[in-house]
Amino acid sequence: MAARPDTARKILIYWMDGMVVFVAILSIVFTLAAVAEGTVPPWAAAVAIGCTFGFYGLFPFLLRDAFDSRPRPTVKLLLAAVFAAANLAILPLAGDAASAWMQAEGLWLAAAALYLRPWTTAGLTVAVVTTVAGYTVLTTGQAWQGVLLGSAVSSVTMVVTMLLWRWLWWVIRDAYNSREAKARLAVAEERLRFARDLHDLLGHSLSVITLKSELAAKLATKDTGRAAAEMAEVRALAVESLAEVQQAVHGYQALDLEEELAGVRAALEAAGARCDIVARAEDLSPAAKALLAWAVREGGTNVLKHSKATRCAITIHGGVLEMLNDGVHGEPAPPGNGLRGLSERLATAGGSFSAAPTPAGEFLLRAAVPA
Repeated sequence: MAARPDTARKILIYWMDGMVVFVAILSIVFTLAAVAEGTVPPWAAAVAIGCTFGFYGLFPFLLRDAFDSRPRPTVKLLLAAVFAAANLAILPLAGDAASAWMQAEGLWLAAAALYLRPWTTAGLTVAVVTTVAGYTVLTTGQAWQGVLLGSAVSSVTMVVTMLLWRWLWWVIRDAYNSREAKARLAVAEERLRFARDLHDLLGHSLSVITLKSELAAKLATKDTGRAAAEMAEVRALAVESLAEVQQAVHGYQALDLEEELAGVRAALEAAGARCDIVARAEDLSPAAKALLAWAVREGGTNVLKHSKATRCAITIHGGVLEMLNDGVHGEPAPPGNGLRGLSERLATAGGSFSAAPTPAGEFLLRAAVPA
């Protein structure tokens, strides 16, 4: 995802807050203008402005309470309805200012839609729109068709917009959670592969060694010749197992650079991060390629486990590997065992290693090996 969940949530909510503040200011300005024109008494304007502050002051809390889930209706929702209804009852619903004052109706329905199920929201919308339109027609004498149509279009638009607003946030949140799950799965699969290899290599040999050692201990006081033979077999098995482990470790150490680059690209893209690779390693020795392959594997694992990257660029040129990602925000965590081990491995081979944030707010892993 291009946007972090927390950032996306703040943008969506603050955008709605800004719209609500704008409508509230507009409503208060029209109320004061009506007082200046003499169409609204000062006492009525004072009560209306108080109701406006009450309704629009509650709205951000209603929005935040229901943005991540669909809770049950609360006292705050009912109190906001009282403020909106009082505002409409006090102010005249004729003239240009009426449309600004009546925005509270649609906004309250939009907030209620976050708490109610779709069919309940539809029924409530019909009831509120009909009631407000009927009250407006009775108090102003306007044609009911135009009043009803205007109120319905405004209210339905606000309800649909609010529901789409929250649905967009849910999509962003679920997509990000899916990305994190894929990253954890990639790391878990690598650990499972390592555990499976160790089990296949050592499980049978260690079981046989255990059994033969127990048998030799029992025979030590009865048949020393057979006990010695059993211990000789134990020793042979131990030597064979050690050789197998050394061979396996050598296999892990002798990584293929192209395979590691392809594996890291697949893992990062599965986690939702774009991976761009530019590698020129034809002139490097096999040992240098193996060291860079280790750096690629550890760097990719580090990005998956400890960052929220949406983009990772990997370049290899002249024996220098650079992995740049945009997933570290704030102060990075201290280097783990993997990065420390990689640094020691490169230093032993005569290379260099660094991993630190850049001035541009990204994170750069750099590994240089002798060509």
